[in-house]
Amino acid sequence: MIAWSNPEIRMNLLKQILNHEVFPAMGCTEPISCAFAAAAAAGQLGLPVERIELIVDPGTFKNGAAVTIPNSRGRKGNLIAAALGALIARPDLKLEILKAVTPLILEQAQALLDRGVVSYRCREEEKELYIEARVEGGGSTARCLVVGGHTSIALLEKDGVIQAGAGTSTAATDDHGYRETMRGMKLADLLQEVTDGLDDDDRAYIQRGIDMNLAIAEKGVDLKRNAFQLQQMMKQGLKADDLFYRVKQKVASAVDARMGGLAEPVMTSGGSGNQGALTVLVPYLVGRERGVELPCIQESIAVSHAVNSYIKSFTGELSVICGCAIAASISAAVAMVYQQVGIDEEKISHAVGNVIGDLCGIICDGAKSGCSMKIVTGAEASMRSAFMALAGYGVSNDDGVLGRTAEESILNLSKISLEGMQLVDSTVVHILQDKAPRSGMA
Repeated sequence: MIAWSNPEIRMNLLKQILNHEVFPAMGCTEPISCAFAAAAAAGQLGLPVERIELIVDPGTFKNGAAVTIPNSRGRKGNLIAAALGALIARPDLKLEILKAVTPLILEQAQALLDRGVVSYRCREEEKELYIEARVEGGGSTARCLVVGGHTSIALLEKDGVIQAGAGTSTAATDDHGYRETMRGMKLADLLQEVTDGLDDDDRAYIQRGIDMNLAIAEKGVDLKRNAFQLQQMMKQGLKADDLFYRVKQKVASAVDARMGGLAEPVMTSGGSGNQGALTVLVPYLVGRERGVELPCIQESIAVSHAVNSYIKSFTGELSVICGCAIAASISAAVAMVYQQVGIDEEKISHAVGNVIGDLCGIICDGAKSGCSMKIVTGAEASMRSAFMALAGYGVSNDDGVLGRTAEESILNLSKISLEGMQLVDSTVVHILQDKAPRSGMA
């Protein structure tokens, strides 16, 4: 077994992953994180908010460009989310903060935007999640800085006096030390630690996520987007009513609901609701249809969350590549392999390589209704990759960027994202800025 430098991390690795990366969120997590940051700043201000300034990293900018905000009557973007959060001023609600929106709060938030007192800009040099919310009112100012994680506050400040945090990324990411530990682990060792450490509380929490994501998956088809189109294709005889169709249609429905601003929570994975839909629902639905016992399915979903976290420890919180189509698909594929053969390193490596060989290079161009298209692609790839791996087939490590092991393949995927595609985020941000209304942009 691996030598651990911190026994606390060894004892609580799964719990740390669940605590930091697997949680309920209502709406797309980046705009809602903007709402959280604005709420935390407004909570320090303690006065009616008169002006808001929002500064975000490219990934957060992308994910707030076209996604509908819950309880906003169809409004989109980080600006309205931040304005709502500042007026609610309840950071204790974390990423379910927008359940507290009232008609009056929505009216007041829109009034702030209409007066042009909510400004917004993107810090293109930021490589990790970065959200800075500044609020003014009654002659005072307050500021909240969120870095590294969607609710990881690095700084709270009022009138230039620091109330909490040191204002550095290190301050915000000290509680994410488990990711550094994971980077030094073999994937099989990680999965052994996670499954060995799974207790009744963890199982109950994982089951809560299953129930939550199944519930929202029932709602999205009514929006007549991607899930509805798949359903129509099946009825027209263009698609078979088989396992692949049923899983893809359910996952697409969940993402259609989230991206459509439905005021229902989803259990995230790696801090992403869309990734949570795939990492939870694909293993669950496949396991149920194939007769896998529920305790094993729950274990496989713990595996799915752990693999997603492992990949993010290399690629970062918000990646240039589409986390739903690639990281979550890898995670679900490994989970499905685990359901059938446990921690089989060869078959797990095949599953990882099959997904990367298929989907490597799909970019993230922001959260939007079209994300359910990528989710369908990812769900298809994860199932096909897992079933091929279980049959003993894996794409050759001579192919493209694949490594000799699952760990090498994931590391190479990280290099593609962090080194080979450095200009992608900037290019996407500029395209989105050219498309966006100019009001409130700095």
